[in-house]
Amino acid sequence: MYVCGVTAYDFSHLHHACAATAFDVTSYEVEIVAQCIRLISGINLAGYLQHLGYEVTYVRNFTDIDDKIIRRANELGEDPLSLSSRFCEEYLVDMNDLQCLLPTHQPRVSDHMDQIKDMITQIIEKDCAYSVEGDVFFAVEKSPNYGQLSGQRLENNRAGERVAVDSRKRNPADFALWKAAKPGEPSWESPWGPGRPGWHIECSAMSAQYLTFKFDIHGGGIDLIFPHHENEIAQSCAACEESSVSYWLHNGHVTNNNEKMSKSLGNFFTIRQITERYHPLALRHFLINCEDALLPFLEVSLKEGTGQNGNLVAITADAQKCISRLHEDFENKMSDDLNTSPLLTGVFQEALKFINGSLVMLKKKQQKKQQLSLIRSVTEVKKEVTEVLRILGLLPPCTCAEVLQQLKGKALKRAGLAEDDVLRLIEDRAVARKSQDFKKSDQIRTDLSARGIALMDVGKETVWRPCVPVEKEEKAKTAVEEATPPPQTASS
Repeated sequence: MYVCGVTAYDFSHLHHACAATAFDVTSYEVEIVAQCIRLISGINLAGYLQHLGYEVTYVRNFTDIDDKIIRRANELGEDPLSLSSRFCEEYLVDMNDLQCLLPTHQPRVSDHMDQIKDMITQIIEKDCAYSVEGDVFFAVEKSPNYGQLSGQRLENNRAGERVAVDSRKRNPADFALWKAAKPGEPSWESPWGPGRPGWHIECSAMSAQYLTFKFDIHGGGIDLIFPHHENEIAQSCAACEESSVSYWLHNGHVTNNNEKMSKSLGNFFTIRQITERYHPLALRHFLINCEDALLPFLEVSLKEGTGQNGNLVAITADAQKCISRLHEDFENKMSDDLNTSPLLTGVFQEALKFINGSLVMLKKKQQKKQQLSLIRSVTEVKKEVTEVLRILGLLPPCTCAEVLQQLKGKALKRAGLAEDDVLRLIEDRAVARKSQDFKKSDQIRTDLSARGIALMDVGKETVWRPCVPVEKEEKAKTAVEEATPPPQTASS
């Protein structure tokens, strides 16, 4: 499986998180028609394929030389390759925080110039590309099936997102395989003169290097269908007629107020900005539960993810949890077009109630035989739950108590409170309740809830957990309802 990675010129953003969590679960779609397009959300594709017993070779590249990298390096007065290397490492830090699987190979463009130049040479020898003044262009008219993936008609195609129309081209849709060197830019020697590769040829060369010209799954964001993946198909088939990818899978994007996130609109978030306020598992939980091609980003979704992860942690810590029906439910939903959004609802929630009930019963059972029966039940279902959480990337990397403390720390930061403040208010509430001043005790609880702090009375003790503020939850739900189009009715 080959997945298009990041262009490393800045900190990774939410789109990168969406793609990474989608493909590290690794899917299998044995019933998909070849060359189809699938829109997937936050599933861990690689992990799921491994769960099914497949040996997965997972390749995700880094684009470490590109126009954007060069522009950013010039702004910062930094060497382009040094800048991209730095942000490649920052990306890996973010991926580790999100508990994404480490790919088998993570090739960088700058390390594969020989493979790129060899492929360009093969394409030229097949008379599918031509050199002009040190540039090399792919001749799209030589590709009879051009447009088969995206549905684009060749006569309607333009030069592409990263390529301006050039009068030297035989066809405006022809795209660059090699770019002639410009003053002050990194360059490599080639048969056509010094320069650097075009965007599309990089992925074709690296996927062929690690997976050969025929492999199973090629993934990336939905915005890469055209021109990037369309051009990959054209140039790979030109270099090798037997070139083929069995399944093209594309993850959706995250939107903010029905608009695609972008720096120019000011609605853009980096992964680092989000994980400063929310636990990384809350972000992963949000992405896994999104089911649309365009995923609405709502802060309340992260708060809900925080709360639900807190529940998972509590159950895991107290009961090692699980669900007898989970295995079948999990397999059915994952086999149904990798449907992850309902995985942590329904049967999963029923299982949590079952575990809680079992724990209560365990405390009441006096006979050792009855206790052992309940313990065995909880232990067996724990294996299934642990496996599901591992595949989804939601299994905490440290102890559950430590994760709960991390979640609470993020909640305190959002609320602008220290834990001592919360504990003092809990004590004030206890005093008010003792003196039967229930108005004051209720007000303390309500005020804290509005700031994302839920008070829970457990026996004679009061504890607190992160929660979703009621007002924000209602606003978010209203926003979702307003943004959701009315259902289409069939015409008579």
